[in-house]
Amino acid sequence: MGLYDRDYANQTHYGNVGTKSEGKLVSFVKETYKLFAASMMAGAVGAYVSIPFAASVQAWFLPLVILEFALLFGLFAVKRKPGINLVVMFSFVFMTGVMLSPLLARTLGMSGGGAIIGNAFAMTSMIFGAMSFFAIKTTRDFTSYGKPLMIALFVIIGFSIVNLFLGSPIISIILSAVVVLLFSVLVVYDTQNIIRGAYETPIDGAIALYLDFLNIFTALLQLFGIFGGDD
Repeated sequence: MGLYDRDYANQTHYGNVGTKSEGKLVSFVKETYKLFAASMMAGAVGAYVSIPFAASVQAWFLPLVILEFALLFGLFAVKRKPGINLVVMFSFVFMTGVMLSPLLARTLGMSGGGAIIGNAFAMTSMIFGAMSFFAIKTTRDFTSYGKPLMIALFVIIGFSIVNLFLGSPIISIILSAVVVLLFSVLVVYDTQNIIRGAYETPIDGAIALYLDFLNIFTALLQLFGIFGGDD
């Protein structure tokens, strides 16, 4: 699963909430969603160009994962440096697409694999859109849920590591379903933080949303692949 340490969420400056002028806040939100949309495209390009080399990506999985995380942590070190921040950001999201290519290639090899990927993407888009709309319309404040959400994430990561050794399909199904639920709530959490100006930079918010979308899509793709496979 494309799970990431989201400690960067703790870097949000809640003291900034309400201190941005309305005009600056609107500009901040627009910039965040522009970067999110651009990230989606860069990630898609990474996946598309890497599918023919999925076997090589799988063979070099560990070094590529290390590179991926290095780019993520590097991004938040340079996020305030114009130019290089965007280079590192798009390098990171491109790499997430590369790392997704083995799962996509495996799914495409199934009967109706293209439809499985399309359905997973469509479902992810619907969940993301619905939770974003809910975040805007609800009067409930989800921005205080950061710690329990992070605890839940680390618990999932722990069980995922254990299941690498167990290889249980049942546990995989349960974990994927829980990931969908958790990151659906994180969409609400991140959206409310963005529209309240709680993130330090638009890059923070854009990457948060991108990782929400990526993890929901990956989990749904695994679920649809399990239930749609010939086995």
